[in-house]
Amino acid sequence: MPLFEGMKQFENVSPALQWAIFIVGALILVVAAFSIVISIWLWFKYIIYNRTMNKAGINGKDAARKILDNNGLQHIKISVVGSMLFGNSYSHYFKKIRLRRLTVKKNSISSLAMGAQKSALAILDKEGDKDMRTRVILTPITFFGPFAFVPILVIGFLLDVIFFHFTGVVTIVAAAIGLSFFVLSFVLSLMVLKTEKKAQVRALEILDKEGLATADEREMMKSLFRLYNIQYVNDLILEFLEIILRVLMIFAGAQNSSSSSSNN
Repeated sequence: MPLFEGMKQFENVSPALQWAIFIVGALILVVAAFSIVISIWLWFKYIIYNRTMNKAGINGKDAARKILDNNGLQHIKISVVGSMLFGNSYSHYFKKIRLRRLTVKKNSISSLAMGAQKSALAILDKEGDKDMRTRVILTPITFFGPFAFVPILVIGFLLDVIFFHFTGVVTIVAAAIGLSFFVLSFVLSLMVLKTEKKAQVRALEILDKEGLATADEREMMKSLFRLYNIQYVNDLILEFLEIILRVLMIFAGAQNSSSSSSNN
């Protein structure tokens, strides 16, 4: 009995492909549910630590400025943003650290952690860290890779319809090319995570060395960083599964169309 019996769009799709779609769809639900749990727990931790004042009495912006200046990075600017687009980030190209307004308005554990970690990224950049150099060079692919899938797929579909009377072959090839960009972006995103983790370790070392955070405060920051890392990986996995599902649906559509044409 076909897995998707009763769904017309899958009536001519092979059982193996139906099962693949079902399994990937189920995995998406599981990962999405886990993502919600992690997001809630991260939000909860962030709020608690943002209400916990640090012993040094310094906010994220001032901490970032102090760390940058102490490491010969006076030229790196710090901007406060209210936008969700950039968030807390470091830009090699603009030589700037962006900190969310919520991050910098309090002398909290969260504020200190974010300011120090983004400053540590700038330090790694200055030192020519190998992973950081790779991240900088490949940042455009990391950012635009996921967005390349849809335009490439549309172009392939139009070529298929106009020149090949929709045999499905060109669409599948275009989907494969688009998917390769996404996979590359996924791999490079793991590189981003690697540098973020390096910066987290470096930030904790700096905070310890300069006496800006106690041992207990650094443990709180570690738990906050850990949750950010888990959420980042989880989101990557979710995006990857979603793109696989789209590709499988394309194959299913092509297979269904091919079978319908043969029957006619």
